[in-house]
Amino acid sequence: MGDMAFWKTAHIVSAAILFGTGVGIAFFCWFGCRRSLRRGELASLRTILGLTVVADACLTAPAVVFQAVSGVILMNGLGWPLISPWSITVWSLFVFVGVCWLPVVMIQIMLRRESESVLSINALSAGFRRKLTYWFSLGVPAFAAVLGIFYLMVAKPLSVAG
Repeated sequence: MGDMAFWKTAHIVSAAILFGTGVGIAFFCWFGCRRSLRRGELASLRTILGLTVVADACLTAPAVVFQAVSGVILMNGLGWPLISPWSITVWSLFVFVGVCWLPVVMIQIMLRRESESVLSINALSAGFRRKLTYWFSLGVPAFAAVLGIFYLMVAKPLSVAG
């Protein structure tokens, strides 16, 4: 059971990294970008968007992969079926979060590239702010789904045994 304690701990730590990084990125990017746009501070906008992309690449992406791998290891180690109402619900929410997150990453990259290609805030395209709003809007249901996954992990309201 020592191995399971390790995997459970690692799974929880990676979930904390995933959620904490996501909340931090969302807060920092949303409010920082909006402030930079209001104040006309192109350098800070570039920095915020650049760090957002780096944080997702260095922290969020590895945590997502680790969550999937450690989840399967835990399910196998605990003797839980990979197909049960509980696991189907968890994996469906996990995929839903990914479906929201992948466009978010692409939007971040597009925003960063556009900010790096202009000479002033005023030169940003008309769609720049709209893309930032889409970016934020995709995060809301993704975070709700992550909270749903946390609930399912703790309460296990659906039969894990099938």
